[in-house]
Amino acid sequence: QVQLVESGGGSVQAGGSLRLSCAASGYTFSRYGMGWFRQVPGKEREGVAALYVSSGLSTTSYSDSVQGRFTISRDNAKNTLYLQMNSLKPEDTAMYYCAAKPSWIPGAQRLQPQPYNYWGQGTQVTVSS
Repeated sequence: QVQLVESGGGSVQAGGSLRLSCAASGYTFSRYGMGWFRQVPGKEREGVAALYVSSGLSTTSYSDSVQGRFTISRDNAKNTLYLQMNSLKPEDTAMYYCAAKPSWIPGAQRLQPQPYNYWGQGTQVTVSS
């Protein structure tokens, strides 16, 4: 009964900031790789950021479009994943989804939606110019 619930979405002006949260339950949170994805109507879901832990080392991946502006992090004690979004642009407007993968996968796959087993319902982010 893995459950992921996103929150923190909303409407902001271009250049603003927003922090998304993903509350996880029903599994050992620290053992999962986690990612943030986004999707707009009529387009495929795209990877935004991912965080994986191996042997105590945390590695992150970001799409080129958000590199330097977004930061993914997690709080294992709270079973929560975060996405800090700064310098938001209108093209960041999308439904944002939290996803979990219960095993290690190579970096090249971490921003692809297909390997992920669990998904949240999404939270809408709208950035106006």
